[in-house]
Amino acid sequence: MFEIETVARSREPQPGCGPLTEPPGFGARPLRQQIFERIRALGQASRVQLTKDLGISPASVTTATSELIEAGVLEEVTAPPAAETTRGRPAVALRVRPGRRHVLGIKLSDRKHTGVIVDFAGNVVASEAIERVEGALALDAILDAAEQLVTTLCARAGLARAEVGALGLGVPGFVDAELGVVHWSPILETRHVPLGAALTARLGLKVLVDNDANLVTLAELWFGVGRELSDFAVVTIEHGLGMGYVINHRLYRGARGMGMELGHSKVQLDGALCRCGQRGCLEAYVADYALVREARTALNLTNRETRTVPILLESLFDHAKAGNGAARSIFRRAGRYLALGLSNVMNLFDPQLIIISGERMRYDYLYAKETLTEMGEMMLDTGRPPPRIEIHAWGDLLWAHGAAALALDHLTEETVGAAREVAP
Repeated sequence: MFEIETVARSREPQPGCGPLTEPPGFGARPLRQQIFERIRALGQASRVQLTKDLGISPASVTTATSELIEAGVLEEVTAPPAAETTRGRPAVALRVRPGRRHVLGIKLSDRKHTGVIVDFAGNVVASEAIERVEGALALDAILDAAEQLVTTLCARAGLARAEVGALGLGVPGFVDAELGVVHWSPILETRHVPLGAALTARLGLKVLVDNDANLVTLAELWFGVGRELSDFAVVTIEHGLGMGYVINHRLYRGARGMGMELGHSKVQLDGALCRCGQRGCLEAYVADYALVREARTALNLTNRETRTVPILLESLFDHAKAGNGAARSIFRRAGRYLALGLSNVMNLFDPQLIIISGERMRYDYLYAKETLTEMGEMMLDTGRPPPRIEIHAWGDLLWAHGAAALALDHLTEETVGAAREVAP
């Protein structure tokens, strides 16, 4: 029998950031980068620990860490009591220098734009959330919104825009991360938009664009429970339904950068109309607009009803909690479709963990006992325990943290992995 654990993940700083387990090919990276990323993941580490963890000679560690200190990205600090040190030497450890270099992470969405600035160690130095009116926008309006958010964040952090090393951007929809092209998004009026290039030209910053569900997955991989897992899935339920997947410690995007579109897998031939323009998508039965579509009938609302989607959903949920049979059946039906989607994920990938994230997961009818039972019945019976399922409530800034991780990864390869660089 499935059990779901609800985990409220706070955004309080945690020791280190980045994957704690080494992905394939890690050893092929420049030694300086391996050492830097290991220190950042642990929060701080002694030279002796680095020698053991990376399986390299003490001389190599000393040389590489000296270069990183000279470059201004590492510093020595007093080691914790348990740290190993060489007899006769001060007990010192190494950590990423706080405040050294910064990146931006922002998410543009249907209802709220969010952003953070983090330093090279992954510490948040500024954050912001801006409400917006629902609906698709022209490219110039999206660029204006992004620039406004960036300007506000830089002012709060006391940074000039030129002091930011890179910007990670998350948007809902079909995104080619390699090219920075958004082929479709509910926030854009047109398709096949080169959003990365357009925003780079507007801001003068390196911009990396990805699907927002991928960025939630990166947030778990860099800051959450996924730091110690090799394989896990993240399913997001907001205005749409998205999915990100980590395979062997790495985010999987597919051959064209647009894989893992769980929300647009088909669950009904000639079914309900999805906002992507096709019919029968899983999202069209589980996402916000699907519940609102059903709510208009259940609550006897007319098409002239002016209440916003969040207010309509809250009204539907209140009716369900009060015993309204029609309202309950809407959540029950959505839960059954969610169970179908999750069982397919389990049968296809056999993950260690499935994380369900997003504001809509407070509607517990979506993962009620009946839903979990049905999910188990649709899974292959292997005789082994099913994957663990957790509900993570991180809040709106979760998406922006993942975008920042995308930018951090790029900046690390560009600077630490590059030729020797000395701080001015």
